Amino acid sequence: MLAALFLALVAGIAMAFQGSLNAALGKIIGLLQATLIVHLTATLAVLILLFTPLSNGSLGKLFQCPWYLWLGGLIGVVITYGVVASIPKVGVALATTAIIVGQVSTALLIDHFGLFGLEKMPFTWWKAAGLVLLAAGARLMLN
Repeated sequence: MLAALFLALVAGIAMAFQGSLNAALGKIIGLLQATLIVHLTATLAVLILLFTPLSNGSLGKLFQCPWYLWLGGLIGVVITYGVVASIPKVGVALATTAIIVGQVSTALLIDHFGLFGLEKMPFTWWKAAGLVLLAAGARLMLN
């Protein structure tokens, strides 16, 4: 469990850097153009990784997946565009805080209902309190 939390922490750190880099790229070449470049370079990186020992999946099973599992790429475009558009206007810290509030709120619903075949993790009053405190922290970031 600690390894997974550490990996999540590293991903969060990477997201702050990625958002900043993407926003800077968007200011120079445009929002949609930056979104395209981000996804093209990501595609290239994953294609290279497919030929490494890290690749243990099977693309042959792709058409066995429910249709909604294909939406991740489209959602990735919305995320990238939203980050590229928001960071120059409100800053990295505030944009990231808003992203996290939205992310955690949605994650609590997904966990509670066990959506997409994931294990159900019930919503509790402690989680509600954590979400309220997170939102309060986001509000404080506005000052």
